[in-house]
Amino acid sequence: MTIKHTEMPTMLDTNSSTAASQAAAPAGESRNTNAMALRVGLARSQADLEEAQRLRYSVFAQEMGAQLGNKIELVDHDEFDMYCDHLLVREAESGRVVGTYRILPPHRREQIGRLYSESEFDLARLGHLQPSLIEVGRSCVAPEHRTGAAILMLWAGLAQYMRKGNYRHLIGCASASLADGGMQAAGLRDKLQDYLAAPEYRVFPHLPFPHERIARPATVEVPPLIKGYLRLGAKVGGEPAWDPDFNSADFLIWLSLDNISPRYARHFDLLAAQGAAATA
Repeated sequence: MTIKHTEMPTMLDTNSSTAASQAAAPAGESRNTNAMALRVGLARSQADLEEAQRLRYSVFAQEMGAQLGNKIELVDHDEFDMYCDHLLVREAESGRVVGTYRILPPHRREQIGRLYSESEFDLARLGHLQPSLIEVGRSCVAPEHRTGAAILMLWAGLAQYMRKGNYRHLIGCASASLADGGMQAAGLRDKLQDYLAAPEYRVFPHLPFPHERIARPATVEVPPLIKGYLRLGAKVGGEPAWDPDFNSADFLIWLSLDNISPRYARHFDLLAAQGAAATA
């Protein structure tokens, strides 16, 4: 496999997760000032990509039990990888990749001919947004870094990527595990009804998650990634899809920089500034 990254944006690099927390934490929330130093950047080589793919395999296959159909041992890969840019969060001292996100920009979507999320959703009502839309996916963070700092670093990198490329819209599938029989996912589906996109922007799952037959839990935990999207003003595209391979319910998330409030816009600008800090 080779990487087609001939138009790779400038490498992003931030000095520490503490700096990301200072830039990105909303007012009134605690900032992670004791976290291990982290840096975020885009993959620049085949070796970088393979580090991300190994982390993805360890999280999705070994931890979550996903059926990936991989042809290379201990590596999660698919046909979209060679068309995507890959955002990596590394420990500054060891260089180990502890977080990743892949990004499909519009010109690469044209090359491959579709979006990954089209395999799960009918996206017809978002078609007019595609010239300025990026798709993100395959997001994961190593277990010991799921306290927030690594997620903030990924957000800083994403924000800078969008600002640098002048992209206005972001979509991606956010997953909720069905390991508990689907109770949390069903409860999350109910909780996200207040965040649905307007009807003219709705998407429709090809294989709907059958939440109607599932009991709801006493309490519902919103995954940190979805919580981060919602804080920035993102919308949920519609009903969740069922992904049997990943044993998850997938929610299509849409973030539009054209529609977010000034408060969220300032927060997004802070994240983008943090992502750009080392390239200034």
